[in-house]
Amino acid sequence: MSSAKSVALLILAIICLGGSTGCVTVIGPQLGPVSIPIPVSPFFQDREEQKFKWHERYARSPILGPLTAEGPDIGMDPPSDDQVMMAFEKAHPLAGGYPFLYEKQRNNVRIVKDKISDYIDPPRDYPMVGPAQLHHVHYKCTIYYSQKERIGWPIPYTKIDDDAAEVIYIDKNHLHMVGNVDTGVGSNF
Repeated sequence: MSSAKSVALLILAIICLGGSTGCVTVIGPQLGPVSIPIPVSPFFQDREEQKFKWHERYARSPILGPLTAEGPDIGMDPPSDDQVMMAFEKAHPLAGGYPFLYEKQRNNVRIVKDKISDYIDPPRDYPMVGPAQLHHVHYKCTIYYSQKERIGWPIPYTKIDDDAAEVIYIDKNHLHMVGNVDTGVGSNF
């Protein structure tokens, strides 16, 4: 009789502990299979983070103050190395990433940035902005690097290209306000 009680208590304990694993709730609203968490692949998470980073840093165009007669009318700073490498990765993503099967690396990266053109359009009226001038600044960015490919199947070997080079063109366009603009109390211009 005591062995039957101990078996019954053991089964009852397993049932009680099985319901408290954290995946399925007993108290509160019952969501059924929707309440079980589904893992998200790091690939999709990283892709969304890269999209947000690009939008936050480089996808938006600033509206600067009006150009003055004594002020410089040169364009913005040249693109950063991060911006050049993000544009390069967008155009030529690294394939591979399978250890011991196929891997690709870019090493000894050197970036040369040359300004191609810097000009300002005549004033015009832009929707949601008002009268402004579009300032065009175009850069030619040459990326020199060495590329190493490791292929591990069926016969392991490594290919090395020490003189790899790519050219990326980056446009850094921005707007300048035109006329007697009242931008408010806390404005810088």
